This record gives sequence, C-alpha cells and structure tokens, in this order.
Amino acid sequence: MEIFTIYGLDYIVRWAHFLAGITWIGLLYYFNFVQTEYFKEAEDAHRAGAIRTLVPRALWWFRWGAMFTFLTGVLLLAYRHQIISFDITIGAVLGTLMFLNVWLIIWPNQKIVIASANQVAEGGEALPEAAGAAPKAALASRTNTLFSLPMLFFMGSSAHFSHGLVLSASPVALVIVMLIILALEGNAIAGKQGPLTTVRGVIGSGVGLTVVLYGVMVCL
Repeated sequence: MEIFTIYGLDYIVRWAHFLAGITWIGLLYYFNFVQTEYFKEAEDAHRAGAIRTLVPRALWWFRWGAMFTFLTGVLLLAYRHQIISFDITIGAVLGTLMFLNVWLIIWPNQKIVIASANQVAEGGEALPEAAGAAPKAALASRTNTLFSLPMLFFMGSSAHFSHGLVLSASPVALVIVMLIILALEGNAIAGKQGPLTTVRGVIGSGVGLTVVLYGVMVCL
C-alpha cells in the first residue's frame, strides 16, 4: 500500500501540517475578525463571561494548533531541505515568528487577562497588570493576522507558483524581505497597532505586505 511508502509518510506529515494549520489560522481569524469585534460592542458582563469560559477553550486549540503546525513544518523542512526555495524560506520565517508570537506574547498575556477576569468574578480586584497585557496580546495577534496573508501566499507559491519567483529572486532581495519582516515583528513586540486596529485595516495591510514582499523578490 502506497500509504506505507516514503511517499505515503510524506503525505501524512503534510496532511497533519495542513490540518494543524487550518485549526490555528482559522482560530486566529476568529479572534481577530469575530471575537475582537464582538468584545468592542458587548456588555461588560457578557465580555467578562466570555473571557472566563469561551476564550480559554479557544486559546487551547489555538496555541496547540500553532505548536503542531510548527513541529510538522520543521519535520518537513528537515527531510526536504534540499529543495527549499526562497519562497518557502519566507513562508517558514513568517510562520516561525507567528508561532513564537503565540507562545511568547499572546498566550502569556492572555493568561493574565483570564486570571484577572476570574479574580473579579470571585469578588476580588482586577489584576493591575491585566490592563497592559490585553493590548500586548492584541498587537501580537493583529501582527500574526498581517503575517498570515504573505505566509500563506509564499507557502502556496513554493509548490504552485515558485518557478518564476525562484529564477528571478536574488539573495539581496531575500535580505530586504527579511529586514521588512523583522521590522514589523519589532513593532509587534513594542509598537502600536496603527492601521491594524480595524478588520479592514489588517486585511488591507496584509494584502499590501504580500504585494510588497513579492514585488521585492521578483524585481530586485
């Protein structure tokens, strides 16, 4: 049976990568396009209840979806390293930064927000650090949404659109792309949301970033 050959095992790893990625990115879009907008309009009691009961469940699937997407991606890169192209390199870097944002910024700060909501529900005072934790998590989450558009574009182009991109790309272009990405990641750590504040803004910025990165790769 082909499923037990090296080609079958390769497909199983890819399938696991796709499945985990759909879980992760689907919840990322839920948080940014649905939940965040609902929280802006919800009454305090409803918002607090969702933070205590709904958000922890969604974050469990979110962070472990990110973990398994990352691990299966590393596995794929480990045994397919000889055919890594410029576009898969860009996609992998974006995906890795998104993974790190989940585990090092979004989840730690969301734990503070959830703990504060639970403490208030039990009759205590809100944790003072919760006021600063929520914006940090939100900025990193918005940045991940921004990154997700070019990440998916370049991951897809590595298999379906890579021929022209790989032939025309240069190491200089790759360096410039990486500097742009790192600058945006720096903003995610200690910057402001800016145009990422709104759903329209983050989608538009994501499309714009994709166009810029692709343009750099094919024009330089």
